[in-house]
Amino acid sequence: MYNLVMTLIIIVSFLIIIATLMQPQKQQDALNALSGGAVFSGQTKKRGFEALMEKITGVLLVIFFVLAIILVKLSSK
Repeated sequence: MYNLVMTLIIIVSFLIIIATLMQPQKQQDALNALSGGAVFSGQTKKRGFEALMEKITGVLLVIFFVLAIILVKLSSK
């Protein structure tokens, strides 16, 4: 059981890396960030591919943490 959970956690970690790298980049220069223009950038609703990738990443992170907790419980026995 320990080896199965360890394998699943490794697979999920690679999927998290891939999902994170596939998310669209927000292009902001340093001047915009320093002048306060970056304050309002997160207030728009995400749609399409960006929203889908954010949901997939969130689900993968939840799965990762659940598997990590299971792995801790199995390793303490």
